[in-house]
Amino acid sequence: MVRYKNRYITIQVSSKKEKFANKPLNLKPQAVHEAIQKKVLEMYGDYGIAAIKAGFSAKYCNAHTRIALIKIRHGPHMFLLKALPKINDVGGNHVNVKIMYIGATMKHCFIFIKNYQREKLQSMWKEMKNDNERKELEKALMTMDPAMKDLL
Repeated sequence: MVRYKNRYITIQVSSKKEKFANKPLNLKPQAVHEAIQKKVLEMYGDYGIAAIKAGFSAKYCNAHTRIALIKIRHGPHMFLLKALPKINDVGGNHVNVKIMYIGATMKHCFIFIKNYQREKLQSMWKEMKNDNERKELEKALMTMDPAMKDLL
């Protein structure tokens, strides 16, 4: 049997418009997936799309922290790394995409995301007025897919 190596890329998708800078972004895994495929097709053509197609998926998106996790095979991940910063439209929103972390396992990416979300939560707590708002914000930020909770 052959073991396929994967790369997991953690990205941050931020809005270019300042009035939407602090509001949750309507971020869906399918929209991220389509935006990436569109940019790879634009930059590398059919060869790039064929290279990334096997084993490529957007795994996790959090609208509050604007973080997404992408899985891709090792090798063609270089196409993705060059295309990601050039993406400026995800699901009809004008955005900037920043690569935050590249890991060989999903567990390490989830640990990075958890730590990042905890830091983001602490910075947002300063703006909250009461404990109920803080608990709601913590619930929104720290929710992860069931598969993610098993790994942590």
